Amino acid sequence: MSLAPDLIETLARARADLRMGVPVVLNGPKGAALVLAAETLDAQRLADVLALGAAPVLAISARRAETLKARAYDGDLARVILPPDASLSWVLSVADPADDLKTPMKGPLATARDGNAELHRLALTLVKTARLLPAVLVLDLADGPAMAEANHLSLIDAGAAAPHMQEMSPLHPVVNARLPLEVSEAGRLHIFRPEDGGEEHYAVEIGQPRRDAPVLARLHSACFTGDLLGSLKCDCGPQLRGALAQMGAEGAGVLLYLNQEGRGIGLANKMRAYSLQDQGFDTVEANHRLGFEDDERDFRIGAEILKRMGFASVRLLTNNPGKIAMMEHCGVAVTERVPLKVGENAHNRAYLATKAAKSGHML
Repeated sequence: MSLAPDLIETLARARADLRMGVPVVLNGPKGAALVLAAETLDAQRLADVLALGAAPVLAISARRAETLKARAYDGDLARVILPPDASLSWVLSVADPADDLKTPMKGPLATARDGNAELHRLALTLVKTARLLPAVLVLDLADGPAMAEANHLSLIDAGAAAPHMQEMSPLHPVVNARLPLEVSEAGRLHIFRPEDGGEEHYAVEIGQPRRDAPVLARLHSACFTGDLLGSLKCDCGPQLRGALAQMGAEGAGVLLYLNQEGRGIGLANKMRAYSLQDQGFDTVEANHRLGFEDDERDFRIGAEILKRMGFASVRLLTNNPGKIAMMEHCGVAVTERVPLKVGENAHNRAYLATKAAKSGHML
């Protein structure tokens, strides 16, 4: 018998550590590394890492490297070599694009091209799933377990964790209860919880939709600013209310409310993207400057919830072909795409045009 955390629990603990600025240790078959999130790094911990005597690197995504004109020899990431006088402000300026226009010349930045980057790749994935900027300070270690034990740090088996990080965490139903809504008094809210300690996701069931026929469904990603505050920068709020209204009018449907704010980058990074948009970048360019892809969401979650609820086919309320493709890939048949063109205004017109031109949305 053991009360020690398993791999999934250790990864959840590691995400929390990184968000607080606490280092974690990755231990793999080809070496070990001390990892710190650049966003939550402080001057004292940077000094402590530098005092260890080895040469840490700052790993950033290829998207961020492209912005900084740094060579990404590892393909999807770049290992930026710290200059001898590297300060906390230097690290943050490479990680965060907030002052890119004010001080565009960050370099020239030297990047490593030799050695294995697998631990750096895993570290970047880990901070992304912690909803932090994709930039990590990585220091190679001779003895990872010893460093972790001496400093009471989370120790992660990199070989076991790497394939796991590409998988979707299993979802489990927690509870469901009747919830009368404005659009339908026959509403029911279902809560699903992932095993990895991540955010819960919700399914709003309208009426009693048949399980043996295509259900009117919507995969809606959480948007605090649009859904709750009525933001005019996007069309999320009108889409949410429009989808529920259509389900109410038809008497049946399922709206999946997925906690993937800001296309999966989190609310803080979404606000960083908005700040960059105020500097003149479009929504895709802003994501890239932050180091993210156009869309970091995982639509497999929606397909899994539908299947757990007993639905095999949907009439999908969407303008996004990516959602249709993922439903089909995951074994949920899309018998009809139901357009959802609502909410355009003077503030979001350019944003919607970018989604159509660069992300293929059918608007």
